[in-house]
Amino acid sequence: MEQLKSLADLLDLQEIDLQVDKLLDTRSSLPELDEYKHAHEEVARLTAELETARQDLKEIDRNLNRTNGELEITAEKAASEQNRLYAGGMSARDADYLRREVELLYAKVSKMEDEVLGYIEDKEKSEADVERLVEGLELATAEKDRLAEVISDRWRVIDKELAMKEERKKAAVVLVDEYLLEMYENLRETQGGQVVGPLVEGVCGVCHLKLSAAEVARVIKEDPPRCIHCRSILVV
Repeated sequence: MEQLKSLADLLDLQEIDLQVDKLLDTRSSLPELDEYKHAHEEVARLTAELETARQDLKEIDRNLNRTNGELEITAEKAASEQNRLYAGGMSARDADYLRREVELLYAKVSKMEDEVLGYIEDKEKSEADVERLVEGLELATAEKDRLAEVISDRWRVIDKELAMKEERKKAAVVLVDEYLLEMYENLRETQGGQVVGPLVEGVCGVCHLKLSAAEVARVIKEDPPRCIHCRSILVV
């Protein structure tokens, strides 16, 4: 009778452990976890893109400022040389040389003006990219934070249930004979899931295979009874 009681208590322990397994599985497989992973990856991607876009904008700004500075100097020089040319007082040869130089300077000014316009267009586009990425990052971060809060709330509920199950398990463990408990834990470690089940009308409650009358008679003589098919512990 003591053995039967211990086996019945072991069956109760098994039920508690299965409930714990289910809670742990639920905890680790929340659909929000995958969503959070994707949100985290999206935040990381947008953060990297935003950093690149900001660096590109800085580079465009540097090029624009440098070209503007060079354009100002070149334009001033071209105007100064042109004034010298208009002032006269030089030989025809010198005047011809200066005229060609003025033409080259103004050609350079025109080219620089085109470059400045190009940099301004690039800057406007880059600023729009940065603004778009900032907005996208804010939305992605908000979604990530929302999911983190949902997961935290769900985990809080599950962890509360787990704590209650663990308390029930502590009370159940002390009722089971030590050798049965050791066998049960070894089976759980190697097989996982359910390793204890009732034997009802010759059917194993774990693998659900039927034992013959002779097999049942042999099994119930074992200490503890064990299924000949799956080797689970049976409660007769």
